[in-house]
Amino acid sequence: MLFSTTLLLISLSFGAVAGNTHSASSMVRHRAHARAQGCTKSNFTRSFTLTDMYQGEGFLNGWNFFTGADPTHGNVKYQSKSNAIAKRLAFVQDDGTTVLAVDDKTTLPVGGKRDSVRISTKKKYNGGLFIADIFSMPHGCSVWPAYWSVGPNWPLAGEIDVLEGVHDQPTNQYALHTSTGCTLSTGDLKVPSKLLGKQCASSGSSNAGCGFLDTDTRTYGKGFNAIGGGVYAHVWDSTGIKVWHFPRTDIPEDITTKNPDPSTWGTPTAFWSDSSCDMATHFFDHALVIDTTICGDFAGATYKSAGCPGTCAQAVADPKNYSRHREVEVELHRCLSISPRVAAAPASDAIRCLSLLMILGHQRDGISPCPAKPATLLRIM
Repeated sequence: MLFSTTLLLISLSFGAVAGNTHSASSMVRHRAHARAQGCTKSNFTRSFTLTDMYQGEGFLNGWNFFTGADPTHGNVKYQSKSNAIAKRLAFVQDDGTTVLAVDDKTTLPVGGKRDSVRISTKKKYNGGLFIADIFSMPHGCSVWPAYWSVGPNWPLAGEIDVLEGVHDQPTNQYALHTSTGCTLSTGDLKVPSKLLGKQCASSGSSNAGCGFLDTDTRTYGKGFNAIGGGVYAHVWDSTGIKVWHFPRTDIPEDITTKNPDPSTWGTPTAFWSDSSCDMATHFFDHALVIDTTICGDFAGATYKSAGCPGTCAQAVADPKNYSRHREVEVELHRCLSISPRVAAAPASDAIRCLSLLMILGHQRDGISPCPAKPATLLRIM
């Protein structure tokens, strides 16, 4: 069971440069200060410069490996970088794709915890354009994969869920999680996705967040893997947060040439406007996170209703449920040159094949930078 990618590309706006850090004493930035600096919607253009690129042999060097207990109560043991590499749960293939995997060899007692990987960027981001090229992703009973970002002291600094789901749900869901005072406004931009909820404020007892459910089966799981995956891109700036999904055959040329221009991409799949959620107040100092957990608060709670056999704990015990069969390896090695042949995958693909995560930096036209958001502390999934 693997996640596979070659690129995560992050384009940052001029005032949202990677690695900004601030003292915890200045956690709140007031809107008046932003206005005083000229940080209005009209200041933001759509021209970006590459700031960070996570790709190839150096991909894993820019990430921290989380080894604590799963905050979402999953039946997993997250591995250190050295352990993950030694166990072949995190590695870079000859074609440059990075693979993140769940253990598929160990038989566990019912209720045991399976080895997995959860990584987060060492750098923190305060807005920008983020582009992730993913070729295959985990899915199947008990599995809960995600690509997302989060700030310190959850939910104070916010969470942005770009790619997330459980079991074999047919489409992707997008969500924000914030402190109080942020809602999803449906009047600013009509999107093709289905509305899931308007209240973004989250806590331990109520953490559904505000978001959308995609209607395109190519956005998640089996449908996503069958076409060789695709690109998830999202813009986060003072006007709000927008997410686009591009299937493998529909990736815009400006992305493949690493000169992205979101203004040409059409209506986003998901959009949260600043009209009902101040971006500077609710989102800052984010680390990008990629992980696969098993069962837990989401997949465990929905295991039976998803039609999965037995119990979630029983599923975790059997390594065959997370097997990396030859059919799945075909998916991995299709990462850079997509074959027309689509292989049948095992019940739970636990494979992530990531080709590129690219981060672009300041805007090229000299717009005066808006001040970066002050920091708090980090919650990782």
